[in-house]
Amino acid sequence: MSTQDEIDDSAAPLIEHLAELRSRIMWSLAAFLVAMIASFTFWNPIFNFLTHPLCRALEAKGQACGLVLIKLQEGFFVAMSISMFGGLVLAFPIIAYQMWRFVAPGLYRSEKSAFLPFLVASPAMFFLGAAFAYYVVLPIAFDFFLGFQQVAAPEAAADVDAALTSTAPAGILFQGSMQEYLGLTMKFVLAFGLCFQLPVLLTLMGKAGLISAEGLASVRRYAVVAILALAAVATPPDMMSQVIMFCAVYPLYEVSIHLIRRIERRRDAEEAAREAAGE
Repeated sequence: MSTQDEIDDSAAPLIEHLAELRSRIMWSLAAFLVAMIASFTFWNPIFNFLTHPLCRALEAKGQACGLVLIKLQEGFFVAMSISMFGGLVLAFPIIAYQMWRFVAPGLYRSEKSAFLPFLVASPAMFFLGAAFAYYVVLPIAFDFFLGFQQVAAPEAAADVDAALTSTAPAGILFQGSMQEYLGLTMKFVLAFGLCFQLPVLLTLMGKAGLISAEGLASVRRYAVVAILALAAVATPPDMMSQVIMFCAVYPLYEVSIHLIRRIERRRDAEEAAREAAGE
């Protein structure tokens, strides 16, 4: 093994590793708290941004965009939820850096160069999935959900008997809860953000030799069933959202097979070159 593949520091006693781990965790918590406080300061603009898909869907139906507070403390809990999620997103680069600084000394240099692209690709794919959910999935889903409204009938005559005998349908109008809307929207965003991690996870496993492209290709039918089951759990119980998630995630499975196949070809070429050099 070459000197470039030697471990940087492996002689530090256990107590020093624990002290360093504590330091990394404290820095990560501090970054999260600062980012959470900053997000709490701007929670209202963030919430307004998250309501844009709903407002566009309501505007297309000629309705005003508005949500209601069902419980007195609901607004505060919504602000806290947004600030915690925003704090995690804003502090993620610092948290990832602290994790990397703790793990990196125990890796070979070749392992560091192989792992770094995945560390960068993971948040990028998460944001890509979240953006896909926000700009593509949410407008379609909200338009579908709002389609179950029913236009109210004209007001009946003042005569009570006439009103009681009227056969006109009752009006059904959306009056969404602020907290329920945030929960539904964040569920979509998180579900698609996490599902877009599939090629990163599978490619990393392929890089480590845990799975192969041939193995993934041979279980396609099971992957289809698993992705459909995941879509049924991760999205609300409407067929439209489940189909959209499946159509977005399954191509990522095929992309993972292609990426792992390229890694395997490169690995085989390097092994053949080493064997030829040895001969």
